[in-house]
Amino acid sequence: MSSVFTGYKKNCSVLFIILLFLFFTSSCNKAPIHTLKKYHNQLQTFHNEFRAVEMPDVNFFLFGMGNRTKILYKDGVLINSLCGEIIQQWPVSKATIIPNDYRVEIETFSGEKVSIFETEKGVFIKTNGRETCIDGTTAPLHLPEFENHRYSEILRVLNQEILVNIVDSKPVPNYFVYKKPWPRDAAMMAMCLQYTGNIELIRDWVLNLDDPYDHNNGVKQGKPESEADNLGQTLYLLSFFAGKNHPLVKKIMAECKKCSVDDKFGLYISGRSDFQVVPVYQTKWLKYGLKSLGMDDPYTIPGLPDNYSSLFWWDYKEFHVDTDAGANDKYPYLGWARDHFAGKKLNPISNRDYPLTWEINASQADYDGMKIIDEVYTAQLNASPHTWHAAEIFLYLIDEKLE
Repeated sequence: MSSVFTGYKKNCSVLFIILLFLFFTSSCNKAPIHTLKKYHNQLQTFHNEFRAVEMPDVNFFLFGMGNRTKILYKDGVLINSLCGEIIQQWPVSKATIIPNDYRVEIETFSGEKVSIFETEKGVFIKTNGRETCIDGTTAPLHLPEFENHRYSEILRVLNQEILVNIVDSKPVPNYFVYKKPWPRDAAMMAMCLQYTGNIELIRDWVLNLDDPYDHNNGVKQGKPESEADNLGQTLYLLSFFAGKNHPLVKKIMAECKKCSVDDKFGLYISGRSDFQVVPVYQTKWLKYGLKSLGMDDPYTIPGLPDNYSSLFWWDYKEFHVDTDAGANDKYPYLGWARDHFAGKKLNPISNRDYPLTWEINASQADYDGMKIIDEVYTAQLNASPHTWHAAEIFLYLIDEKLE
């Protein structure tokens, strides 16, 4: 009797192991689709809670987060985004882009299955069970799961849209249309990079800064624009990697004196930013930069109307005269920042799976750069993705109570 029972137990154990193996295999095979479904469910909830705007119907994905080779996937072709060289291509029968898993699943006309995916270790191509790492893609980075957030999969994609736009340590708004970083956008990216443990990715760029201004916003009266908000933003960026003795700090403080105003509101700075005078926003940034470096701060935020004041939503909120607009579909980062300040939900995300963010009709963007993805972006003056937009949504969601 005991031998029969022992044999029964052995058979059950073997059967259990077989079933467990089949379940595990099945789960692995279904994992990418299950992950995509989870993402779609979150997007639907997000669209209902906030808002979605129709973006071009173009299927592509960008690989190469952080200081890695920049790679575009579209229509079965992997392309070096910066030089246009084809890395590899396949005759695709079916392709599924899974943005939140940083993955593209391909089935060729011959039935071959190919996976292209990015991890903390690099960008890989897996064919017939064999993985190869693409050259130039092993630079380290961190990819959090955000598992305690109700929009975890959306946060993963927003994080990717920020990281993929770091080129040789330079945090740019969109690397197809902008070749230089903007401190305004870079500072917001830095907040996200600090949160995700990726701030070191921009160290080299920050430490090599030697001008208080980016001079990116065109020319005024024969001279490049010097935007006063850059002063505080650059101090803030320096605070991650250097102290107040960095040589650029002295230059910044000299520029502060040039644009300082001392009147009934106290001592503050005032100049142009995005073609307008916004002293509240500029002085908030300066004070925050000084505080970040542990420096003396003699400045006072003036009680003046300023439609950029609420873009600075994380500190000095009590200093604000309400002059704000609502939704902004061309420059949605402005709307998201104002929503974050006021606790509103007026501004959009894309109706597409990827990318989720954009900027339209910016004065200094070279939209010809988007042709490598699709000419529709160039025709619409649309840079997708866009890091300031991604950063504002990311920080809005991170600021929510964890569930």
